[in-house]
Amino acid sequence: MVLRFYHPQKRPCGVSVTCATLGSALSLVAELRWYIRRYVREPLFEFQPGIYFTHQLAQDVYYERTVVLGPGWKYRKLYSFKDGKMVSSVPMSPGSTPEEYHQEYIGGDSSIEIWCTEDDVEEGELLAEEEPGPEPGGPETP
Repeated sequence: MVLRFYHPQKRPCGVSVTCATLGSALSLVAELRWYIRRYVREPLFEFQPGIYFTHQLAQDVYYERTVVLGPGWKYRKLYSFKDGKMVSSVPMSPGSTPEEYHQEYIGGDSSIEIWCTEDDVEEGELLAEEEPGPEPGGPETP
């Protein structure tokens, strides 16, 4: 397979290929686009050990330069894997840690934290930081 040239390493959630820079990683994804569409659910980029980010976020950081990654990234998900296959994607609340999400709840034997764009987190999935107010047009309570 074409991937052998890049010396892939098996991981619990798939395969990883080490690249020197984010730009070279994005170029590799573009080069392997046909294989990725056919065999991969989603290419991820490792930001720090144990923290990955989505292809869209990588493009925003590298090409668009509209995002600066840093501690406390607001838009995150927790991907859970069982037997090498993704079984769930759970949105994470701002300020929470992966340890706060129990393996029984997400149903996997391993999990990884994913940083993503606001668009990557489905609308309504991200938990609100503030208490919701009364609904407009609803009855008022004294």
